[in-house]
Amino acid sequence: MQTRHRVDTSLWFDPGDDLPPSRAIEDVTADIATSGLPPMRTVDREPYRFTDPLKAAVNLAVSIGRPLLLQGDPGVGKTRLAHAIAYALGLPLEQAHIKSTSKGKDLLYAYDAVRRLHDAQLRIRRRKDDVRDYIRLGPLGRVIARAHHGRRSVLLIDEIDKADLDFPNDLLRELDELAFGVDEVPGWEHAVPRDRPDLRPIIVVTNNEEKTLPGAFLRRCIFHYIEFPAGRDDLDAILSMHGVTRPDLRAAVIDVAGRLREMDLVKRPGLSELLDWAGFLQAVDTPAEKVGSLPYRDALLKQRTDQVRATERLTRR
Repeated sequence: MQTRHRVDTSLWFDPGDDLPPSRAIEDVTADIATSGLPPMRTVDREPYRFTDPLKAAVNLAVSIGRPLLLQGDPGVGKTRLAHAIAYALGLPLEQAHIKSTSKGKDLLYAYDAVRRLHDAQLRIRRRKDDVRDYIRLGPLGRVIARAHHGRRSVLLIDEIDKADLDFPNDLLRELDELAFGVDEVPGWEHAVPRDRPDLRPIIVVTNNEEKTLPGAFLRRCIFHYIEFPAGRDDLDAILSMHGVTRPDLRAAVIDVAGRLREMDLVKRPGLSELLDWAGFLQAVDTPAEKVGSLPYRDALLKQRTDQVRATERLTRR
């Protein structure tokens, strides 16, 4: 097992403000083994505000070739980070959204034995029976295979803690070696070339801390905790970036957000809820002076007790 990855700083992530509103990026639904230039599709820009510590964590993960493990309050932008990285670098994004039934092997490939048997029973013999026709690569398998063909990708493994404890351990070798073989087809293997660290996939893993991840998995990751924006300027910039153009409304929303974050709530609103709420308030032209009464609070607070407590505190004279 490869215990050390070669440090490669040839790609330095520093997203600026001059990114175009959309750009052509490789279509992840296309055949990975396409010869020549792969099919492209137009992708819209992912608005994201990077802090210096977060940019440093991304560059550390990219340079060392390790997954970037993200933790933080729900709704602070862990999942969207992978989209922002992929867009900024012009790379295709593969996504693995983990469920309680997910298995590590699912991320590499799936073998459809049932369809193969069905085809055999129907005597479908247009060509020689090939097991490869019944192999479908998973998200991790696709980014490794794409690197095998000389192209880099970004991979999102979202909410890894939803799976059972064996899930992260089942991926240790593949994450170390960035290689895998298909058991049903002896000799059919994909690997990131050892002499091409510039092709290593950029892997982002999100964790909502529902379960404690195994130590062996944690040792193979770069860890970063994304905080809810603490400063008014940061939060104002994020709201503006996401289309909340009224300065008076942004100021009122930030005031309410600060007061809510200080309360003892069952579920404090995250950045995602705040953006939804502020966007709707602007869409219906809500006066800034009305924001403190928590109109349309159903988008912001997701527990009845929190709604009652917050309304009482914020409207108290």
